This record gives sequence, structure tokens and C-alpha cells, in this order.
Amino acid sequence: MAYSKVSNKSQDKDVKYLNKDYNSFKNQLLEFAQVYFPDNFNDFSEGNPGMMFLEMAAYVGDVLSFYTDTQLRESFLNLAQDRKNIYNLAYSMGYKPKVTSAASVNLDLSQLVPSKPNTDPDSPYEPDYDYALTINQNSTFTTLEGNTFYITKDARFGFTSSFEPTEISIYQYDLNNNPEYYLLKKTVPAISGETKTQAFTIGNVEKFKTLNLFDSDIISIESITDSEGNTWTEVPYLAQDIVFEEVQNLGTNDPTLQQYNNQTPYLLKINRTSKRFITRVRSDESIDIQFGAGTIDKADEQIIPNPDNIGLGIKDGRTKLDVAYDPSNFLYTKAYGEAPANTILTVTYLVGGGLKSNVNSNTITQIGTLSLTNKPGGNVSMMNFAKSSISCTNIQAARGGGTGETLEEIRMNTIAHFSAQQRTVTKNDYLIRTLSMPSQFGRVAKAYIMQDDQISPLTTEPNRIPNPLALNLYTLGYNTDKKLTDLNDATKNNIATYLEQYRMLTDAINIKNAFVINFQVEFEITTFKNYNNEQVLLKCITELQDYFNIDKWQINQPIIISEIMNLIGGVEGVQTVNDVIFTNISGTAQGYSQYKYGFNKATRDGAIYPSMDPSIFELKYPNEDINGRVITY
Repeated sequence: MAYSKVSNKSQDKDVKYLNKDYNSFKNQLLEFAQVYFPDNFNDFSEGNPGMMFLEMAAYVGDVLSFYTDTQLRESFLNLAQDRKNIYNLAYSMGYKPKVTSAASVNLDLSQLVPSKPNTDPDSPYEPDYDYALTINQNSTFTTLEGNTFYITKDARFGFTSSFEPTEISIYQYDLNNNPEYYLLKKTVPAISGETKTQAFTIGNVEKFKTLNLFDSDIISIESITDSEGNTWTEVPYLAQDIVFEEVQNLGTNDPTLQQYNNQTPYLLKINRTSKRFITRVRSDESIDIQFGAGTIDKADEQIIPNPDNIGLGIKDGRTKLDVAYDPSNFLYTKAYGEAPANTILTVTYLVGGGLKSNVNSNTITQIGTLSLTNKPGGNVSMMNFAKSSISCTNIQAARGGGTGETLEEIRMNTIAHFSAQQRTVTKNDYLIRTLSMPSQFGRVAKAYIMQDDQISPLTTEPNRIPNPLALNLYTLGYNTDKKLTDLNDATKNNIATYLEQYRMLTDAINIKNAFVINFQVEFEITTFKNYNNEQVLLKCITELQDYFNIDKWQINQPIIISEIMNLIGGVEGVQTVNDVIFTNISGTAQGYSQYKYGFNKATRDGAIYPSMDPSIFELKYPNEDINGRVITY
């Protein structure tokens, strides 16, 4: 047992420090008194007043030990039990707890547009897209019971792509049996929520001004504007003054990239802002909004360090050549954003979620508040008709609504968030960050990253030299028919801007196009008796079409021939698979990739490998590039 010796005039006393509960303290105090004070304290009955003081000392020791243990436990995220402490620990690790969970659903939105003549003789009429609307994000739709859902992305009826298709159907014919109206339908994601506002009157400037937004089930802060019309931006922490900003891909914003606005409707920009704030969830589930400490919009890191405060222009003439400088003294800044003063702040926020937001299918049918954008000009009455024809429904039920995170969920999510952080270090970090770029900035269908290398000019044989200071990011997108194609310059520019905020300082990233290798498949099979050969053959082709679905293929993924043979052989009615042949197809005139590839030389041990340069196999036209034959004996 650990102990220390306490000096005494007569003798050293053993003082023990391992006691932590009331009974242990009391027993050790009794033993201490019996050993060291036998003449002064020898009545240990319960009625002796001296026992009161001894038991009180044991009680105080027990209480102090309890609070010491509790404080130590509450300082660790894995052991903390108090909700306020868990919230504070989560924020210190960069995670924001959620007080509610909103239900999500895909909404089918539709509108009517008139027809117009078309020059194509096979299709003499087409929709008049001059009356195609854009339902802007945050427009709301409701159920009969009053549940409100708002869309999280624009529904652009005049635009279609493989990622954002517009379904077109004839809605009504005229007396001559010609199309009179077309029905345009878009599917966009939506979540449950209702917009509310609160106004706060701000007087004199106050550093780190904090406002409490007291409401229940707050999903997020949508915007904060002051009475002068300025917008305040939410940031993860007040020291961050760079934020992402999306601008429409118009000629006024970028004349060069405007030509790609059909595929990339928005450009990603970065903006420095001094008007910023952070939010923190309190233990009572209300939200604190905290602003910065500055009274001016000029960040002091723009003027430090400078030659006047680092070594030049020394007024007393003494040398500073051997003085050690602490870099943090020059990089430290007090610019945590502006503090609002003498204004009225209007806070717009979303509330909702919970179990009540889970609604059945075909119940979100009411129009709420719409924010619409349309082409200027045109017939006013027809435009009003197009706006009045907007309808909505949800084919699937809305799911995911629930209460806020439990303490255990906050604990686990905080640990996972801290492990991930907002950085790109590994190969998967770059891939996930690239593929998760919001779709309004252009959609990346395939991505692959590898270390940059070069061909050595000093050797006769091709010798690749790795470049440790650069990475090659190979990307591909989809065209309107969901066929692989190169990304346009606007999307690549957005990727570069997006990754710039997360990449390591020493990483240089080259965004390149991956190579597409098109091919066709030919196979021969024999079937069992009593099976229809055509039906068996059709099932085999369907299985191959599903296997080579481009969504399932990645860059540098090989074709395993044995898997194909097993797939065909597993189709009901197939007796044997006689042969499977893969042949490269190229030529832009026929709609294929321009790149030729030798499948025979690329085949090793029953697998067809892609080229050394990152490439992907694509079965471009599944209905035409799969040919099967049944052999009968």
C-alpha cells in the first residue's frame, strides 16, 4: 500500500492516500487515532462526540473524492454523462450535435407547357421550352395534415441530363390530333421543414456578441441579414474567413465558361467575408448564435508580419541577426469577424423533423410557397397558365424523421467526425471529396487518382519516374444519354476550386481525362431440352447488360472472363458456355471512343486488364454490342 511519511516531533506517521469511499476513510481514521493517539482518543463508541468529527471528516473526504472522480470522468468523451459536457466536448472536436432529424423524400414535380412546330419530320411537334420554369430550392410543398417539405435543389424543367433527367410526355391533343400540351416532370430531393424568423435589436458593439435562438426542433440557420441589407455567413469557426459561394454560370460572371451552363449551371467561387457567425446547440436544445470580436472589416493578418516589426528599421541600431522569433507571434490574429452594432438582425431558420414528419406516399400534394424563375418575354397568359399547372406528389413515403441524437450517438458521431476531419490526405480522401462535390457545379461520374509520373528521357527503354509533389486526378462525366464523356472546363474549374480548400499544401493536383475503351461481347451457348432458345438467349443478354451497367464500373477495373462465363452459365436453361469473345470497338464516326485497344495482348490469366494510363471499359450500346448465339447439335 502506498504511503508517505509525515514528519512529527515524536515519530513519523503513516498517512495512506488510497482511500476513496466513506467506510474506508472512517476505518483508516479510526486506525490512525488508535495507533497515534491512544491516550487522547480511546472511546470509539457511537455516543462519543469525538466520533462525530471523525465521521464528518470521512464524509468530507468521500464527497471530495466523488467530485474529483466525476470531474475527471466528465473530461473524457468516452466517459462523460452530463449532456452539457458532452456537447462541449463534441464542439471542441469539431462536431455539431443535431437536435432533430428531418424526414427526406423525392418529390415528383410537374408542369404543362404548350407545343410548338418542329423541323424534324419524324416528330413535327416538340415542347415549347420558353415556358419551362425553374422551381428554386427552398420552395415548399405540404400535406393535407400540414406537414411542410422544402426542396433542396432547383427543379429546372428546361434542362435534362443523365443526372437530372426531365420526363416528357404528351398531356393533351388538339382537335386535329396534334400535341397541344406537354407534361414535363422532374424529381428533386426534399426534406421536412418550416421557415421561421426572429428579429434581434443590437445596440452598442459587443465583442463575441451571442444571441439565443430559443425554439424547438431547429434544423439549421438559413440566413441572417441586418437592417442595412448585409448578409452574415455561417462558418465552422470564427477564425475561418473564406467561404464557398455559388454563382450562376452566366456570361456576366464568366464569359469563357458560360458555354457549359447546361451541364454546369453554377460556378464555385471562394469569397472572403468579415460578416460571419457560428452556432452552438445548448443542453436545452436551443441554439446560440455567436459573432466575432472585431469592429472593422479589415483583418489584421493582412498587415502582419511586415518589415517594420520583424527586423528592418530598428530604431535603437542594435543588431537582430541572432534573435529567435516565435512565428506564432506574427501569425496570430484577433480578426474573428465583425461584431454587429446599432442594427436589427433578422434570423431566418428552419424547424421541423421529428417522427411526425414521416408521411405516407402520395400525400405531399399541396403547393406551399414557390420561388419561380422563367424566361423573360413570351405570352403572359400562357406563362401564368404554366405557373398554375405546377403539381407535386411523392411516389415513396417520407422516412428518416426522428428525435435528436442521443448522448451515445453524439459520442460515436463525434469520434467518427474527428477521425475524418476536413482534409484530403489519402487516395480515398481525394476520391470521396471529388465525387461528393454538389451536383449544381457539375457531376463527376468516375474518378481515379494516382501519383504523377513522367517518362525518363535518359534511358532508351521507357522508364517512369514518380513525381512525389504532384497527383493526377483522372475524371469522367456522363452526357445526356448517360454515356461516358470528358468533363467540361467549367466543371474542372469547380473541382479545382473545391479541392483547393481541403488539399495539403504540398500536393499539386493535375485534373485529367481518363481514357474510355469501348467493346462488344459475343458468346455461344447450348441449352437444355424443353427450353425456348430465344428466351434463354434473351435472359443471358439481360444479365450481361446488368453486369456491364456503367454505374457498377470504375476506372482501372479489369474484366474477369471467368465471372462472365459463370454469369451466363447460371442463367436458367443454359447447359454449357462454349465461348465468350471480347472485341474492341473504336471510331467517333460510329459514336464510340477514339481509342483503340488490343484485347488479346491485354488478356492475362483469364482477365482483360486496362491500360497503364487510367482507363475504363464501357459497353456503350448494350442493345447492339452484345451478340449471343445458341448452338444445337
